[in-house]
Amino acid sequence: MIQPAEFKRFLKRYCVLPCWFGLLALPLMGWTGAGKLTLTLLLAGILGWAIYRSCRSSRYQRIAAVVSFFFENKCPAFKGRISRRVVTVGGGLLLLVLPPFLNNYYIDTLNLAALYALLAIGLNITVGYTGLLDLGYAAFYGVGAYTYALLSTGIGLSFWLGLPLGGAVAAFFGLILGLITLRLRGDYLAIITLGFVQMIYLCLNNWDSVTQGPNGIMQIGRPAIGGFVLRSPIHFYYLILFFVVITAIAVHRLVQSQIGRAWIAIREDEVAAETMGIDTTKIKVLAFSLGAAIAGVAGVFFAARYTFISPESFTFLESVRILSMVVLGGMGSLPGAILGAFLLTVLPEVLRGLANYRMLIFGIALVVMMIFRPQGLLGKRQ
Repeated sequence: MIQPAEFKRFLKRYCVLPCWFGLLALPLMGWTGAGKLTLTLLLAGILGWAIYRSCRSSRYQRIAAVVSFFFENKCPAFKGRISRRVVTVGGGLLLLVLPPFLNNYYIDTLNLAALYALLAIGLNITVGYTGLLDLGYAAFYGVGAYTYALLSTGIGLSFWLGLPLGGAVAAFFGLILGLITLRLRGDYLAIITLGFVQMIYLCLNNWDSVTQGPNGIMQIGRPAIGGFVLRSPIHFYYLILFFVVITAIAVHRLVQSQIGRAWIAIREDEVAAETMGIDTTKIKVLAFSLGAAIAGVAGVFFAARYTFISPESFTFLESVRILSMVVLGGMGSLPGAILGAFLLTVLPEVLRGLANYRMLIFGIALVVMMIFRPQGLLGKRQ
């Protein structure tokens, strides 16, 4: 039987909040749209409350106890990691099998999602594992892209030589930034990295004699294998996906090593890590350099895929977008960074028909996420 106090909480949580969202949406959506939104949220709240009530019933709890006992005692191999492994393997197979059945528009969207997944993996090293807030990550992305673009259009450099070279130049910039910010933490570090991405953007935008300024660089070389030039979106998709898998495996192995444990120790307490004998200087610089190198490689892919780049692709807002992917998936979670990249790239395209409401939906989703799952979709609660 429903108690009065419980019914009052139900009204407060599932009736008042939808009405507030409807009131906030009224100037943007009009009376009809705001009414539909409020009604949808009310129905969703009532449905969720009904499911919650049914899950608290004695019959459901007995079934849950039997299932829990079976998996914990009879099938210990399924305990803990099985769900994450199933999701990872199933998602990987879907990404491999699905593209041939899609048109070029959706394959291009998956291309961009895979590219952002590569960037999210690199930023996750700095922000997720080491705990260094980097708001200038797009600068390394731009350095890699412009390095390959200038050498490709200038001396005809091959894409396969441009990949390590773009990563190396970006890693050098990461090394410089890491050395500059050794003594900085928290907000001060974020301000320095923010200034760094603005400096790189201004250089790319105003150094007309080298970077062509706001006009950008065109006719960048595409990757080729022998005499076969990769032009189709599906070719690029599988190439980028291959590098995402290789990078993810390498980063996973690195995180499980002594270096990865040192990163996590610095994230948890830098003073204690230094007291225990960890060379925090080298470890932090390594994190910056490695994350920057991955961003540089992603920049080379971006330049080769679209054969045109301009400074507008490497702004501070791009850094915020990549950081949002890492936070959404879960900082310090490798599968989470990849999942966040795919969600924040694919979902806006899926919701393109709701162009007037996409930002409202995105804002509501972030608020709900921060309330109920602040550690991210696949992150672990510390």
